[in-house]
Formats: sequence, C-alpha cells, structure tokens
Amino acid sequence: MTDTVLPDRLSTNPKSPFYDEALLQKGIGIKFDGEEKTNVEEYCISEGWIRVAVGKTVDRKGNPLTIKLKGKVEPYLQK
Repeated sequence: MTDTVLPDRLSTNPKSPFYDEALLQKGIGIKFDGEEKTNVEEYCISEGWIRVAVGKTVDRKGNPLTIKLKGKVEPYLQK
C-alpha cells in the first residue's frame, strides 16, 4: 500500500487554488483538537486552522458563510 501525502492546505471549493478533486474523491477526514469534524470547508496544517460552515447561512453569491477556528489539525484518508 502506498501512503498518499496529504497537502498542507486543501479546500472543498472548486474556485479555490487549493482545490484537488482527485484527492477529495478518495475521502479526507479531519481531526481538529482531537475531535472528528465533518463540516470542514478548508484546512491548513502549518498555520493550524480549519474553516467551517456556519449553519445553513449563505452569502449573496450562494457560498456558505464560514468561520476560522485555530487549533491542532490532523487530516487523514478515510477507508
């Protein structure tokens, strides 16, 4: 089995330069401060933050409103 190195930064938004569809298709899980998070829009390991959606609220362009949370980020490939 070959280990896939996960990028330092990854986004689920196709308009982002950090979007990687092939990697997202494999399934990425995020542990944030030891807790499993399922609503992560973007993460950065080196800077220690995740961006999560705030409920179902959207901006005027239809994008979800997000907040940035700081802490320990641990991405992994889901099986």
